[in-house]
Amino acid sequence: MSDLEAKLRADAQANRDRLLEVAREALTADPAASLNSVAKTAGVGAGTLYRHFPTREALVVAVYRREIDELVRLAAKLLAENPPLRALLKWCDRLAKAGRTKQGINVVLQAAITDEDHKATYEPIMKATGLLMDACREAGDIGADIDAQSFLILVSFLWKMPPGAASEARAKRLLAFVFHGMGANKEVVREFFPVSARV
Repeated sequence: MSDLEAKLRADAQANRDRLLEVAREALTADPAASLNSVAKTAGVGAGTLYRHFPTREALVVAVYRREIDELVRLAAKLLAENPPLRALLKWCDRLAKAGRTKQGINVVLQAAITDEDHKATYEPIMKATGLLMDACREAGDIGADIDAQSFLILVSFLWKMPPGAASEARAKRLLAFVFHGMGANKEVVREFFPVSARV
């Protein structure tokens, strides 16, 4: 590959990454955001967007898959940098953001996602969740009677919260109750997810 080809490929990847980042923010805030507005905000022409993502559905699935890829990579990084419970709490805070993104794109996503997409995202997210929870169990930070799949079912409300500050606050309160139910240290949990009497 020549230097020019390498630069063109790097530029194309940078454009794709920028489009996905802008699309995630735009579609979370407004699921009806136009593709042209995404391209404009990303600083590229509409033609560049359509070369990478020929349809709205293709863009939405790519946003979702990137969100999951980032969560999977983040799990090991957080464990390397934090005690297990703090790593899991930080990861759940990021999971809540992913939930808001999914809520914003859910209608289009459900119509567009394939069995291959589902398999490519479900298995890695289960492994990442299991990695964090196993570390917490080994450290005595949570009880031993809940597995990764059950935990993800418990926190599935994150995928049902509409965008907005009130929903974000409610999600944090609900996450606190989930962690308290698992026997996690309340003081550590409170740092991340303050509990209120109202949910």
